[in-house]
Amino acid sequence: MMLENNENVPENEKESNLDETVNKEQTSGEEQDEKAQISETEKKEDVTEANQKEVTISEKTDYSNLSLEELHQKLEALLKTDAVQKIKDEVNEIKTLFNKKFKALIDAKKEEFLKEGGNEIDFHFDFPLKNKFFNTIKEYRNKLQEYYNQKEQQRKENYKKKLALIEELKSILATVESNQVYPELKKIQDRWREIGPVPFDKSEDLWRTFRFHEQKVYDFLHLNSDFRNLDYKHNLEKKTKMVERAEELAKESDVNKAFKELQILHRIWKEDVGPVAREYREEIWERFSNATKIIHDKRRAILSELEKRYEENIPKKEEVIRKINALADGNINTHNQWQEKIKELEALREEFFKIGKVTKEKSEELWQALREATRNFNQAKNKFYKSVKDVHHENLEKKKALVAKAQELKDSDDLEHATEVFKKIQAEWKTIGHIPRKYSDKLWNEFRGACNHFFDRLHAVQDEENKELLEVFNKKKEYLEKIKEEIKDNAEISLDKVKEYIKEWKELGRVPQKMRFIESKFNKLIDKLFSRLDMDKSEAIMQRFKNTMETHLEDKNYRKIDNEAQFIRKKIDEIQREIKLLENNLGFFKNATKDNPMVKNVYKNIEKYKEDLKIWKEKLKYLKSLDY
Repeated sequence: MMLENNENVPENEKESNLDETVNKEQTSGEEQDEKAQISETEKKEDVTEANQKEVTISEKTDYSNLSLEELHQKLEALLKTDAVQKIKDEVNEIKTLFNKKFKALIDAKKEEFLKEGGNEIDFHFDFPLKNKFFNTIKEYRNKLQEYYNQKEQQRKENYKKKLALIEELKSILATVESNQVYPELKKIQDRWREIGPVPFDKSEDLWRTFRFHEQKVYDFLHLNSDFRNLDYKHNLEKKTKMVERAEELAKESDVNKAFKELQILHRIWKEDVGPVAREYREEIWERFSNATKIIHDKRRAILSELEKRYEENIPKKEEVIRKINALADGNINTHNQWQEKIKELEALREEFFKIGKVTKEKSEELWQALREATRNFNQAKNKFYKSVKDVHHENLEKKKALVAKAQELKDSDDLEHATEVFKKIQAEWKTIGHIPRKYSDKLWNEFRGACNHFFDRLHAVQDEENKELLEVFNKKKEYLEKIKEEIKDNAEISLDKVKEYIKEWKELGRVPQKMRFIESKFNKLIDKLFSRLDMDKSEAIMQRFKNTMETHLEDKNYRKIDNEAQFIRKKIDEIQREIKLLENNLGFFKNATKDNPMVKNVYKNIEKYKEDLKIWKEKLKYLKSLDY
């Protein structure tokens, strides 16, 4: 029995099984995470099915103008109506658009939140549709995984069936009548083709084993050349058509498309079409091999050019990663500075992805470097905002304490004391920084409510008091005109009369704060009357001083009294130093007589200072006697 070994697959044919992953897109981190969830069997999908998927994609809907809700509805509809293995690209497009539109929505909401005075760290936006959408994506992934699991299981079943067919083929010569060998062989061949693909790691050995035993049957059938020649002729027709198609593909401008279809032709050549007559074998294979070589050479040239471009992208991406690593190196200690850095990070990451693909061996390394740089930046950012949160918590406790104080004093009857306290805590409130937004409005409303409640009470009391004070002002105004009328003709005024004016003026009462100018007018008039009196100068000064201080006392303006006392002490110290200095100067005139003009002038100045000192001491004594 003769074996036709020339039908074994040449090395050129093996080349058609080049790994298609060379031309696959470099994936982002998110895509890698998604791929990790899908079985490796996806990468081994039938090329025929891949071409069917291309047809589906070319007819896909334009989703770019759909809303978030409509994108979710389209995704759900795809899962219900289409085979899960055919909608991957459409699902990815919908997911990308959803993420992009959702990010735009988040950015808009955040900007609105910040414009309203919110703090970046407190921003939160709840969007239930997001969870629904990604649950649907998860459902899609589960279905896709289930599909590939079933497909892999089917390949294993097919493998068992083909092993059984090989056993039938091996026993055909021993169990079948000679005239029935060829029909039985054709049945086995048809069943072999109908079974479908097997696991890829077993495909080559299985196919060679089948061909080996098939060839043994053909060698047996050489006794009946009619059957053999008929089969050879049929196979030659099929392979000729395949060669012609391969030669057309060699002229195709779309090299990737040609390469994919060429793989289909090689699979059919190996698995579905049997041998041809010996005299045609070398020629038919040579034509097929030459067309294959042309396509592979074109593809290698494209891949080589792409490889150069990918090499050029490596330093560009490394530079972007270096910039990201440097982002958080500076002294960033404010919210606004971090927001600027976050924008820079987003721009750099976008630049990284826009650069394009790199070589396969550097892709994962650069992706991990990008993730690490981004992670380091986020850790530094989160550390800052954690410290901000701690400060916010401290601020929260401070404001809670102020709210409690305001609540405690809002109904106080000691309006004067409570007013001072409220002014202090209101000023302190302004100095306290941000607090978490979820507490901000509530605490502010409580604080403002307590303040408003107190000041409404205070204003009500003040309005009532002001009515009475206004009446006092009108009376004092009339009384001031009366005094002016009495003294306008330079009438002689006694000290007792002036004291009477002062007494009656005080008995009229206090005036509103904004009308205190009338007190100044009265005091100026009284000072004028004192200057007209025939009385000791010191006494006149003291009378005017006492009048002024008593006015401050009535107004409870104790600060002015304290300031005056401090000023007087200072004047006393100054005068005493001047007197001591002048007395020391007299030591230079030991031999001079008292008639000496210079000596007389020194004594005169000393006497004047002593008179002033007496008045200032009397003023201080008077202030010490006041009970306030």
